[in-house]
Amino acid sequence: MAEENKAEQSVEMISFGIIANAGDARSFAFQALEAAKEGKFDEADELMKKSDQAATLAHKAQTDLLFNEMNGNPTPVNVLLVHSQDHLMTSMLAQELIKEMIIMYKNGGKTE
Repeated sequence: MAEENKAEQSVEMISFGIIANAGDARSFAFQALEAAKEGKFDEADELMKKSDQAATLAHKAQTDLLFNEMNGNPTPVNVLLVHSQDHLMTSMLAQELIKEMIIMYKNGGKTE
C-alpha cells in the first residue's frame, strides 16, 4: 500500500510538472505572437526559444512515463495526469500554429 501511495504521489508531481512546463510553453508562444504583431521579431524569436525549452521539459516528463510503461512499470492514470496531457498537447498545437503565424508576420502576410 505504501508503494502504491508513493507511485501516485510521483505521478501527481510529474503531472504538475507537465502542466507547469506546458503552460509556460504556451504562454511564451503567445507572448512571441504579440511581439511579432508589433514587428519585434528578434524578441519573438527569443520567446519562441523559451517556449521550445519549456515544451521540451514537459515532453521529457511525458516520455519518461512512456518508457516506464514500456519497462513494465505501469503508470496509474488519474484525472490530473489526463489534464496534464491535455495541457501538453494544446500547448504543442499552439506552438506549431504560432510559429507559422510569426513567419507570416515576418513576410508581410505571405506564407512563402
